[in-house]
Amino acid sequence: MSDPDYDIVIAGAGPVGSALALMLARYAPQPERIALVGASFMRRGASPNEASDPRSIAVNHGSIELLRKLKAWPAHYRPIETVHVSQQGRLGRTVIQHTDLNVAELGGVVNYTDLLTELHHSLASSGISCIELKHAALQLNEYPEVLADTRRIQAYMGVQSDGIRPKGLNKQYDQCAVLTVVKAGEPRPGWAFERFTRQGPLALLPHPSGANHYGVVWCCRPDTAAQLRDAPDTDFNTQLQSIFGERLGTLSVLGERAVYPLSLHAGPTRIGRRGIAIGNAAQTLHPVAGQGLNLGLRDAAQLAHTLRFWLTQPSQDPGPMLEHYTQLRKPDRWLTTGITDFLPRIFSTKQPLVEHAAGLALLGMDLSLGARMPLAHHLLQGLRR
Repeated sequence: MSDPDYDIVIAGAGPVGSALALMLARYAPQPERIALVGASFMRRGASPNEASDPRSIAVNHGSIELLRKLKAWPAHYRPIETVHVSQQGRLGRTVIQHTDLNVAELGGVVNYTDLLTELHHSLASSGISCIELKHAALQLNEYPEVLADTRRIQAYMGVQSDGIRPKGLNKQYDQCAVLTVVKAGEPRPGWAFERFTRQGPLALLPHPSGANHYGVVWCCRPDTAAQLRDAPDTDFNTQLQSIFGERLGTLSVLGERAVYPLSLHAGPTRIGRRGIAIGNAAQTLHPVAGQGLNLGLRDAAQLAHTLRFWLTQPSQDPGPMLEHYTQLRKPDRWLTTGITDFLPRIFSTKQPLVEHAAGLALLGMDLSLGARMPLAHHLLQGLRR
Protein backbone atom coordinates (compact mmCIF):
# COMPACT_ATOMS: atom_id res chain seq x y z
CA MET A 1 0.00 0.00 0.00
CA SER A 2 1.31 3.44 -0.91
CA ASP A 3 1.90 6.05 1.79
CA PRO A 4 -1.10 8.26 2.69
CA ASP A 5 -1.32 11.79 1.34
CA TYR A 6 -1.76 13.26 4.82
CA ASP A 7 -0.36 12.72 8.31
CA ILE A 8 -3.67 13.37 10.10
CA VAL A 9 -7.23 13.68 8.82
CA ILE A 10 -9.76 15.37 11.12
CA ALA A 11 -13.39 14.61 10.28
CA GLY A 12 -15.47 17.56 11.46
CA ALA A 13 -14.65 21.28 11.19
CA GLY A 14 -16.70 22.48 14.15
CA PRO A 15 -15.10 24.38 17.05
CA VAL A 16 -13.31 21.35 18.54
CA GLY A 17 -11.97 19.95 15.26
CA SER A 18 -10.91 23.41 14.07
CA ALA A 19 -9.15 24.21 17.35
CA LEU A 20 -7.32 20.87 17.20
CA ALA A 21 -6.11 21.64 13.67
CA LEU A 22 -4.80 25.05 14.74
CA MET A 23 -2.94 23.54 17.69
CA LEU A 24 -1.43 20.76 15.57
CA ALA A 25 -0.26 23.33 13.02
CA ARG A 26 1.98 24.85 15.68
CA TYR A 27 3.88 21.56 16.06
CA ALA A 28 3.78 20.19 12.50
CA PRO A 29 6.84 20.66 10.24
CA GLN A 30 4.40 20.49 7.30
CA PRO A 31 0.98 21.76 8.42
CA GLU A 32 -0.37 21.22 4.90
CA ARG A 33 -0.21 17.47 5.65
CA ILE A 34 -2.98 17.95 8.23
CA ALA A 35 -6.37 17.66 6.54
CA LEU A 36 -9.44 19.20 8.17
CA VAL A 37 -12.61 17.99 6.46
CA GLY A 38 -15.89 19.85 6.96
CA ALA A 39 -19.20 20.42 5.24
CA SER A 40 -18.44 24.15 4.96
CA PHE A 41 -16.00 26.79 6.17
CA MET A 42 -17.13 30.17 7.44
CA ARG A 43 -15.80 33.41 5.99
CA ARG A 44 -15.76 36.86 7.55
CA GLY A 45 -18.29 39.13 5.93
CA ALA A 46 -20.41 36.24 4.67
CA SER A 47 -24.10 36.96 4.21
CA PRO A 48 -26.30 36.15 7.22
CA ASN A 49 -27.93 33.32 5.27
CA GLU A 50 -24.63 31.52 4.69
CA ALA A 51 -24.29 28.71 7.26
CA SER A 52 -25.86 30.92 9.93
CA ASP A 53 -26.58 29.44 13.35
CA PRO A 54 -28.72 31.16 15.99
CA ARG A 55 -27.11 29.38 18.97
CA SER A 56 -25.05 31.07 21.62
CA ILE A 57 -22.54 29.11 23.65
CA ALA A 58 -20.98 29.47 27.10
CA VAL A 59 -17.18 29.21 27.19
CA ASN A 60 -15.22 29.04 30.43
CA HIS A 61 -12.08 30.98 31.36
CA GLY A 62 -9.66 28.21 30.44
CA SER A 63 -11.20 27.77 26.99
CA ILE A 64 -11.21 31.53 26.32
CA GLU A 65 -7.49 31.70 27.12
CA LEU A 66 -6.84 28.79 24.78
CA LEU A 67 -8.84 30.36 21.95
CA ARG A 68 -7.12 33.72 22.43
CA LYS A 69 -3.72 32.04 22.04
CA LEU A 70 -5.01 30.58 18.78
CA LYS A 71 -6.21 34.08 17.75
CA ALA A 72 -9.69 32.62 17.41
CA TRP A 73 -11.71 34.28 20.19
CA PRO A 74 -14.30 36.77 18.84
CA ALA A 75 -14.11 40.37 19.99
CA HIS A 76 -17.90 40.47 20.47
CA TYR A 77 -19.08 38.44 23.46
CA ARG A 78 -20.68 38.88 26.87
CA PRO A 79 -18.41 38.21 29.86
CA ILE A 80 -19.54 36.17 32.86
CA GLU A 81 -18.09 37.52 36.10
CA THR A 82 -20.56 36.06 38.61
CA VAL A 83 -22.56 32.82 38.64
CA HIS A 84 -25.64 32.63 40.89
CA VAL A 85 -26.86 29.09 41.70
CA SER A 86 -30.20 28.49 43.45
CA GLN A 87 -32.99 25.95 43.92
CA GLN A 88 -36.65 26.74 43.35
CA GLY A 89 -38.80 26.49 46.44
CA ARG A 90 -35.99 25.71 48.87
CA LEU A 91 -33.53 27.72 50.92
CA GLY A 92 -29.87 27.82 50.00
CA ARG A 93 -27.98 29.40 47.17
CA THR A 94 -24.37 30.06 46.26
CA VAL A 95 -22.60 32.79 44.33
CA ILE A 96 -19.30 32.19 42.53
CA GLN A 97 -17.40 35.35 41.59
CA HIS A 98 -14.38 35.94 39.39
CA THR A 99 -12.56 37.46 42.38
CA ASP A 100 -12.80 34.07 44.17
CA LEU A 101 -10.41 32.69 41.56
CA ASN A 102 -8.35 35.81 40.83
CA VAL A 103 -9.38 36.02 37.19
CA ALA A 104 -10.88 38.86 35.17
CA GLU A 105 -13.88 36.74 34.15
CA LEU A 106 -15.24 33.26 34.80
CA GLY A 107 -16.14 32.86 31.15
CA GLY A 108 -18.16 34.39 28.36
CA VAL A 109 -21.10 33.82 26.03
CA VAL A 110 -20.53 34.06 22.30
CA ASN A 111 -22.58 33.43 19.18
CA TYR A 112 -21.75 30.02 17.77
CA THR A 113 -21.38 31.45 14.26
CA ASP A 114 -18.99 34.19 15.45
CA LEU A 115 -16.78 31.63 17.20
CA LEU A 116 -16.68 29.30 14.20
CA THR A 117 -15.96 32.20 11.84
CA GLU A 118 -12.94 33.28 13.94
CA LEU A 119 -11.61 29.73 14.05
CA HIS A 120 -11.98 29.27 10.30
CA HIS A 121 -10.42 32.68 9.66
CA SER A 122 -7.35 31.62 11.66
CA LEU A 123 -7.22 28.34 9.75
CA ALA A 124 -6.93 30.24 6.47
CA SER A 125 -3.42 31.43 7.40
CA SER A 126 -2.31 28.30 9.30
CA GLY A 127 -1.21 26.18 6.35
CA ILE A 128 -3.76 23.48 7.23
CA SER A 129 -5.43 21.74 4.27
CA CYS A 130 -9.11 22.66 4.69
CA ILE A 131 -11.22 20.37 2.52
CA GLU A 132 -14.92 21.01 2.00
CA LEU A 133 -16.88 17.80 1.62
CA LYS A 134 -20.53 17.18 2.43
CA HIS A 135 -21.64 13.88 3.99
CA ALA A 136 -18.05 12.79 4.63
CA ALA A 137 -17.45 9.89 7.02
CA LEU A 138 -14.28 8.63 8.70
CA GLN A 139 -13.52 4.98 8.02
CA LEU A 140 -10.91 3.00 9.91
CA ASN A 141 -9.20 0.74 7.43
CA GLU A 142 -5.46 -0.07 7.27
CA TYR A 143 -5.05 3.70 7.27
CA PRO A 144 -7.90 5.98 8.37
CA GLU A 145 -9.67 7.67 5.49
CA VAL A 146 -12.54 10.02 4.80
CA LEU A 147 -14.79 9.08 1.90
CA ALA A 148 -17.31 11.33 0.18
CA ASP A 149 -18.69 10.54 -3.25
CA THR A 150 -15.60 9.72 -5.29
CA ARG A 151 -13.15 11.61 -3.04
CA ARG A 152 -10.81 9.60 -0.81
CA ILE A 153 -8.63 11.29 1.82
CA GLN A 154 -6.22 8.94 3.56
CA ALA A 155 -3.87 9.63 6.48
CA TYR A 156 -1.60 7.89 8.97
CA MET A 157 -4.06 8.82 11.72
CA GLY A 158 -7.71 9.81 11.92
CA VAL A 159 -9.66 12.00 14.37
CA GLN A 160 -13.43 11.78 14.70
CA SER A 161 -14.72 15.24 15.66
CA ASP A 162 -18.10 15.54 14.01
CA GLY A 163 -21.66 15.27 15.25
CA ILE A 164 -21.80 11.47 15.31
CA ARG A 165 -22.82 10.33 18.79
CA PRO A 166 -20.46 7.88 20.50
CA LYS A 167 -21.49 4.27 21.08
CA GLY A 168 -21.27 3.03 24.66
CA LEU A 169 -22.99 4.64 27.65
CA ASN A 170 -26.44 5.92 26.66
CA LYS A 171 -28.76 7.57 29.17
CA GLN A 172 -32.06 9.28 28.35
CA TYR A 173 -33.00 12.04 30.81
CA ASP A 174 -36.69 12.33 29.90
CA GLN A 175 -35.96 16.05 29.57
CA CYS A 176 -35.86 18.54 26.74
CA ALA A 177 -34.10 21.90 26.60
CA VAL A 178 -36.14 24.92 25.55
CA LEU A 179 -33.83 27.55 24.02
CA THR A 180 -34.77 31.17 23.46
CA VAL A 181 -33.73 34.76 24.20
CA VAL A 182 -35.45 37.13 26.64
CA LYS A 183 -35.14 40.81 27.50
CA ALA A 184 -34.66 41.71 31.15
CA GLY A 185 -36.17 44.84 32.65
CA GLU A 186 -33.37 45.09 35.25
CA PRO A 187 -30.28 43.45 33.76
CA ARG A 188 -27.22 42.66 35.88
CA PRO A 189 -24.12 42.92 33.66
CA GLY A 190 -21.76 39.97 33.98
CA TRP A 191 -24.18 37.78 35.95
CA ALA A 192 -25.25 34.28 34.87
CA PHE A 193 -27.90 32.25 36.66
CA GLU A 194 -28.46 28.52 37.16
CA ARG A 195 -31.70 27.66 38.95
CA PHE A 196 -32.58 24.05 39.71
CA THR A 197 -36.22 22.97 39.56
CA ARG A 198 -38.01 19.67 40.04
CA GLN A 199 -38.18 19.23 36.26
CA GLY A 200 -34.57 20.22 35.53
CA PRO A 201 -32.18 23.18 35.59
CA LEU A 202 -33.02 26.62 34.18
CA ALA A 203 -30.13 28.81 33.03
CA LEU A 204 -30.17 32.48 32.07
CA LEU A 205 -26.92 33.65 30.46
CA PRO A 206 -25.94 37.14 29.27
CA HIS A 207 -26.51 37.11 25.53
CA PRO A 208 -24.29 38.76 22.88
CA SER A 209 -27.28 40.29 21.07
CA GLY A 210 -27.86 43.01 23.68
CA ALA A 211 -26.84 44.35 27.07
CA ASN A 212 -30.25 43.49 28.52
CA HIS A 213 -30.66 40.19 26.64
CA TYR A 214 -30.34 36.74 28.21
CA GLY A 215 -30.15 33.33 26.60
CA VAL A 216 -32.53 30.85 28.21
CA VAL A 217 -31.75 27.14 28.53
CA TRP A 218 -34.83 25.68 30.25
CA CYS A 219 -34.62 21.92 30.92
CA CYS A 220 -37.96 20.28 31.64
CA ARG A 221 -40.17 17.30 30.83
CA PRO A 222 -40.92 16.78 27.12
CA ASP A 223 -44.61 17.63 27.54
CA THR A 224 -43.76 20.85 29.39
CA ALA A 225 -41.19 21.74 26.71
CA ALA A 226 -43.77 21.29 23.94
CA GLN A 227 -46.24 23.48 25.83
CA LEU A 228 -43.60 26.20 26.40
CA ARG A 229 -42.58 26.15 22.74
CA ASP A 230 -46.15 26.72 21.54
CA ALA A 231 -47.40 29.01 24.32
CA PRO A 232 -48.27 32.64 23.55
CA ASP A 233 -45.52 35.04 24.56
CA THR A 234 -47.45 36.37 27.54
CA ASP A 235 -48.00 32.85 28.90
CA PHE A 236 -44.35 31.92 28.38
CA ASN A 237 -43.22 35.09 30.16
CA THR A 238 -45.55 34.39 33.10
CA GLN A 239 -44.31 30.81 33.52
CA LEU A 240 -40.65 31.84 33.25
CA GLN A 241 -41.11 34.65 35.75
CA SER A 242 -42.85 32.37 38.23
CA ILE A 243 -39.89 29.97 38.26
CA PHE A 244 -37.00 32.41 37.94
CA GLY A 245 -38.32 35.20 40.15
CA GLU A 246 -37.65 38.93 40.04
CA ARG A 247 -33.83 38.93 40.05
CA LEU A 248 -33.72 40.55 36.60
CA GLY A 249 -36.99 42.42 36.73
CA THR A 250 -39.61 41.73 34.09
CA LEU A 251 -38.64 39.07 31.53
CA SER A 252 -40.00 39.26 27.98
CA VAL A 253 -39.34 36.61 25.33
CA LEU A 254 -37.85 38.01 22.12
CA GLY A 255 -37.42 35.23 19.62
CA GLU A 256 -38.61 31.83 18.58
CA ARG A 257 -38.28 28.89 20.93
CA ALA A 258 -36.45 25.71 19.94
CA VAL A 259 -36.71 22.36 21.74
CA TYR A 260 -33.98 19.71 21.91
CA PRO A 261 -34.20 16.31 23.65
CA LEU A 262 -31.48 15.69 26.25
CA SER A 263 -29.41 12.55 26.69
CA LEU A 264 -25.97 11.40 27.73
CA HIS A 265 -23.72 9.52 25.32
CA ALA A 266 -20.17 8.51 26.16
CA GLY A 267 -17.93 6.06 24.38
CA PRO A 268 -14.27 5.08 24.11
CA THR A 269 -11.90 7.75 22.84
CA ARG A 270 -9.76 5.14 21.09
CA ILE A 271 -11.33 3.96 17.83
CA GLY A 272 -9.18 1.41 16.06
CA ARG A 273 -5.40 1.27 15.96
CA ARG A 274 -4.94 4.68 14.34
CA GLY A 275 -8.09 6.56 15.32
CA ILE A 276 -9.29 8.75 18.19
CA ALA A 277 -12.59 10.46 19.03
CA ILE A 278 -12.80 13.87 20.70
CA GLY A 279 -15.50 16.39 21.62
CA ASN A 280 -19.10 15.36 20.97
CA ALA A 281 -17.88 12.29 19.11
CA ALA A 282 -16.46 11.03 22.43
CA GLN A 283 -19.10 12.38 24.85
CA THR A 284 -22.37 14.28 24.55
CA LEU A 285 -23.40 15.79 27.89
CA HIS A 286 -26.40 17.31 29.62
CA PRO A 287 -26.17 21.11 29.14
CA VAL A 288 -26.14 21.92 32.89
CA ALA A 289 -23.17 24.20 33.67
CA GLY A 290 -22.34 24.43 29.93
CA GLN A 291 -19.46 21.94 29.97
CA GLY A 292 -19.73 20.20 26.58
CA LEU A 293 -17.60 22.47 24.38
CA ASN A 294 -15.15 23.19 27.19
CA LEU A 295 -14.50 19.48 27.72
CA GLY A 296 -14.08 19.01 23.96
CA LEU A 297 -11.51 21.80 23.76
CA ARG A 298 -9.55 20.14 26.57
CA ASP A 299 -9.68 16.91 24.56
CA ALA A 300 -8.17 18.76 21.60
CA ALA A 301 -5.48 20.51 23.65
CA GLN A 302 -4.30 17.27 25.27
CA LEU A 303 -4.28 15.41 21.95
CA ALA A 304 -2.23 18.11 20.21
CA HIS A 305 0.29 18.10 23.08
CA THR A 306 0.52 14.30 23.03
CA LEU A 307 1.20 14.20 19.27
CA ARG A 308 3.73 17.04 19.14
CA PHE A 309 6.74 14.73 18.69
CA TRP A 310 4.94 12.13 16.57
CA LEU A 311 4.23 14.83 13.97
CA THR A 312 7.95 14.96 13.13
CA GLN A 313 7.87 11.24 12.20
CA PRO A 314 4.23 10.46 11.33
CA SER A 315 4.98 7.13 9.64
CA GLN A 316 5.58 5.66 13.10
CA ASP A 317 2.71 3.75 14.73
CA PRO A 318 0.73 6.33 16.76
CA GLY A 319 -0.86 3.59 18.87
CA PRO A 320 1.30 3.98 22.03
CA MET A 321 0.76 7.75 22.07
CA LEU A 322 -2.98 7.38 21.51
CA GLU A 323 -3.18 4.92 24.40
CA HIS A 324 -1.25 7.40 26.58
CA TYR A 325 -3.66 10.15 25.58
CA THR A 326 -6.66 7.94 26.40
CA GLN A 327 -5.37 7.32 29.93
CA LEU A 328 -4.60 11.01 30.48
CA ARG A 329 -8.10 12.07 29.49
CA LYS A 330 -10.03 9.58 31.63
CA PRO A 331 -10.11 11.58 34.91
CA ASP A 332 -11.35 14.82 33.31
CA ARG A 333 -13.83 13.09 31.02
CA TRP A 334 -15.46 11.00 33.71
CA LEU A 335 -15.44 13.69 36.41
CA THR A 336 -17.08 16.22 34.08
CA THR A 337 -19.54 13.62 32.79
CA GLY A 338 -20.35 12.64 36.37
CA ILE A 339 -20.95 16.23 37.49
CA THR A 340 -23.24 17.04 34.56
CA ASP A 341 -25.15 13.80 35.09
CA PHE A 342 -25.44 14.15 38.89
CA LEU A 343 -26.53 17.79 39.20
CA PRO A 344 -29.78 17.69 37.19
CA ARG A 345 -30.80 14.41 38.86
CA ILE A 346 -30.10 15.28 42.50
CA PHE A 347 -32.15 18.48 42.33
CA SER A 348 -35.13 16.81 40.62
CA THR A 349 -35.74 13.79 42.84
CA LYS A 350 -38.94 15.37 44.27
CA GLN A 351 -37.84 14.03 47.66
CA PRO A 352 -37.98 16.79 50.33
CA LEU A 353 -35.06 15.45 52.39
CA VAL A 354 -32.80 15.32 49.32
CA GLU A 355 -33.92 18.79 48.24
CA HIS A 356 -33.22 20.22 51.69
CA ALA A 357 -29.80 18.53 51.73
CA ALA A 358 -29.01 19.99 48.31
CA GLY A 359 -30.08 23.42 49.57
CA LEU A 360 -27.83 23.09 52.62
CA ALA A 361 -24.96 22.12 50.34
CA LEU A 362 -25.50 25.30 48.30
CA LEU A 363 -25.64 27.35 51.49
CA GLY A 364 -22.45 25.73 52.77
CA MET A 365 -20.62 26.56 49.56
CA ASP A 366 -21.86 30.12 49.74
CA LEU A 367 -20.61 30.57 53.32
CA SER A 368 -17.22 28.92 52.75
CA LEU A 369 -14.84 29.80 49.92
CA GLY A 370 -12.99 26.55 50.57
CA ALA A 371 -16.19 24.55 50.13
CA ARG A 372 -17.08 26.07 46.76
CA MET A 373 -13.55 26.25 45.33
CA PRO A 374 -13.34 22.66 43.96
CA LEU A 375 -16.55 23.04 41.94
CA ALA A 376 -15.70 26.62 40.93
CA HIS A 377 -12.22 25.63 39.79
CA HIS A 378 -13.52 22.70 37.74
CA LEU A 379 -16.16 24.85 36.04
CA LEU A 380 -13.50 27.48 35.39
CA GLN A 381 -11.03 25.25 33.55
CA GLY A 382 -11.64 21.55 34.27
CA LEU A 383 -8.87 19.05 34.97
CA ARG A 384 -5.84 20.05 32.92
CA ARG A 385 -2.69 17.97 32.74
